[in-house]
Amino acid sequence: MNKFKVVTLNEFIIKMQLDFPYAKGELSNLLSHIGIAAKIVHREVNKAGLVDILGSQGSVNVQGEEVKKLDVFADEHFISALKASGECCGIASEENDNIVSFDSELARDGKYIVTMDPLDGSSNIDVNVSIGTIFSIYRRQTPQGHKAEEIDFLQEGTRQVAAGYIIYGSSTMMVYSTGKGVNGFTLDPSIGEFCLSHPEIKTPSSGKIYSINEGNYIKFPVGVKKYIKYCQEPDIQTSRPYSSRYIGSLVADFHRNLLQGGIFLYPSTLSYPTGKLRLLYECNPMAFIAEQAGGMAVDGLGNRILDIKPDSLHQRVPFFVGSRKMVEIVDRFMRENPEN
Repeated sequence: MNKFKVVTLNEFIIKMQLDFPYAKGELSNLLSHIGIAAKIVHREVNKAGLVDILGSQGSVNVQGEEVKKLDVFADEHFISALKASGECCGIASEENDNIVSFDSELARDGKYIVTMDPLDGSSNIDVNVSIGTIFSIYRRQTPQGHKAEEIDFLQEGTRQVAAGYIIYGSSTMMVYSTGKGVNGFTLDPSIGEFCLSHPEIKTPSSGKIYSINEGNYIKFPVGVKKYIKYCQEPDIQTSRPYSSRYIGSLVADFHRNLLQGGIFLYPSTLSYPTGKLRLLYECNPMAFIAEQAGGMAVDGLGNRILDIKPDSLHQRVPFFVGSRKMVEIVDRFMRENPEN
């Protein structure tokens, strides 16, 4: 007789609700709706090559990046799911210039706001490489009963009440944290449910993988160049040289390093002097998950990512995240070499 009990995402969320007595089920309901939207996007990702959903939408987003058809699909369905939850008063998305405030009476009473990158790594859509969704949940700052405002979204990462990502790969997984550790759920297509597959994820304190787009090497700060050389130098005690693995999809690179140990680097460059990744939609949620799993995330400028006070919706920052010992070393290289 098989004694293994399958625990679904909804069952787990309800069980963990005891950790948040003040929430009264609202956060649980919101997370459940994110899971529903993830299933819809999973379905479209898996049949994208069979329908007219690959390719470009023919426009660019606020970041100046080409918008893919699947980007738009994911954005619309996550917004729809969050609006339907009745717990969310507004969202900020990488795909929209401004916040989206929900205007129904139920939504205006919602306690939470959500920031999201509905489809991370979308440049890889047409070549069947793993992509993902990143989300972050905060308690609103404005009074209930009013529409959400931009001030609700410009909060430090330390104020997140939950964050997570969905990776659409060989299997679809949802990984999230409510500040009580990190858990991963794999979608079982046969029953249409996310099932607990990676309980209490702990990232190794060090690893053998560094993830960075070395094609931009000439544009990197001196500290990053020296760290890359450090990663490539043989050293038996620290298991170097490390392996270079870069997929070009933050969710995919981060997920591999979270489970196996490693570091992801997206520093400032001559082309992007303040960094390229977005603080609200990418860095804060990933930093939250990394820290909850025992890792670390910094900007290479002396700041913990979660302590940075956002000054705009689409603010960009340099990003170094992963196994704690590896991040500590690159942070030291950056401090010892402040010149670009």
